Amino acid sequence: MDQVFAPWRIDWIKRDEGNPEVEDCVFCELPALDTDRENLIVARSEHAFVMFNNYPYNPGHAMVIPHAHTGDYTDLDGEQLLDHARLKQRTFDALEAGLEPDGFNAGLNLGDGAGGSIDDHLHTHVVPRWEGDTNFMPVISDTTVIVEALEETYERVRDAFAEQAGATVPDEDSAVVFEFE
Repeated sequence: MDQVFAPWRIDWIKRDEGNPEVEDCVFCELPALDTDRENLIVARSEHAFVMFNNYPYNPGHAMVIPHAHTGDYTDLDGEQLLDHARLKQRTFDALEAGLEPDGFNAGLNLGDGAGGSIDDHLHTHVVPRWEGDTNFMPVISDTTVIVEALEETYERVRDAFAEQAGATVPDEDSAVVFEFE
């Protein structure tokens, strides 16, 4: 039997299930706190933000999340849609520069039957993919192996966001900020 040695994952395994600072919606409350780095919020715009997934499918699994609390995509107005789309473009660029994947999976889980764990606040998943990143672990043992700690991925991708045109970096613990025209 082969073993996967990943001792840094013990902190993730032993973490509290919920965030004690969140009473209702994690996607509404975490961006309001002054703890972007701690909460893995890596970029922001006027109507949306980018956050790394605590339960990633692959390294760099990010979510582009509108600030508007809705599970219905048609509730977003034109300004919110455009801002969300622009930040999604910036996310692809940052992940490409920071992680050099071979491709991406991107999409929304809308509604109870779509399989998402948070269905009342829509969010677009952006998952970097590498050729050969599917192996026996997810196929046979229903297990994924994340090869890099979230903190390291955060640093690499945050740096890539910060290098983009129009990026503002308020301080070392804040998300990179974009103002789209």
